[in-house]
Amino acid sequence: MSWDFAIQLFKAYLITEKGMSKHSVEAYLHDVNMLKANSDHSSPTELQTKDIEYFLATLYDIGLSNSSQARILSGIKSFYNYLILEKQISVSPLELIESPKLARKLPDVLSIEEIDLILSMLDLSRADHVRNKAMIETLYSSGLRVSELINLKISHIYPDDEIIKVIGKGNKERLIPIGQSALDSIKIYLKHIRPLWHKYPLYDDILFLNRRGKPLSRVMVFTFLKELVSLAGIHKDISPHTLRHSFATHLVERGADLRAVQMMLGHSSITTTEIYTHLNQEYLRSSLQKYHPRFKGTY
Repeated sequence: MSWDFAIQLFKAYLITEKGMSKHSVEAYLHDVNMLKANSDHSSPTELQTKDIEYFLATLYDIGLSNSSQARILSGIKSFYNYLILEKQISVSPLELIESPKLARKLPDVLSIEEIDLILSMLDLSRADHVRNKAMIETLYSSGLRVSELINLKISHIYPDDEIIKVIGKGNKERLIPIGQSALDSIKIYLKHIRPLWHKYPLYDDILFLNRRGKPLSRVMVFTFLKELVSLAGIHKDISPHTLRHSFATHLVERGADLRAVQMMLGHSSITTTEIYTHLNQEYLRSSLQKYHPRFKGTY
């Protein structure tokens, strides 16, 4: 089987059986064509593990990051899994190949003082800023993803119990505590602002709406937060997700149980939540550097 014929079959498989988007298909084919361009073999079925190792070494030599190498390797693995499925080969040459180790980037985190500073940039004489205050308070109070925030329903807020119900990834429901400060901001927004805006029965139960009475987009939340951060003079890479990171980090810093944090964040694996223990270690190290005389080499 020639390279071109195998790639054409693989393309048809991705489109018809896997139902992939045009963009995803192009990415997979790009990865396989890179392998083809660096191969001396006339057929992909002739490649052995050593050929894949040589290809990976080439990717390293041209300066591709580990994450880029891992992505390309993933596409090629899918290609060879397809060849196994079609019984063109019995064993993948990538069977013993491990993906490059990916460095775990610690996300930027806001301090409590920085969050207060961002909130102080709001002009609460403006209707949209009253809403934005409620959104920031909710993001930080409960550690929501931005998608969960913009889809939050009024009927899923239980102020007497200080609990909200959130629909997360995979339509999984979880109950999360919400602080009184966030509840107070939501109450003010619901009482004084939301009734002023256009009403659509379809969106009656959606908590946060725009001036036209329609749900907010992720981009809108990102944009107004960026503007506030700029006004506050904070030089960090900030997005709505930063408030989620800050929520989790502040909990771990103060000794919260990691399993409880996992449940509140809606992580399916504790491994994902463990990044906040690394953040906590950085916090402890910076505290030692700042306050411990022996750590700084002075007395």
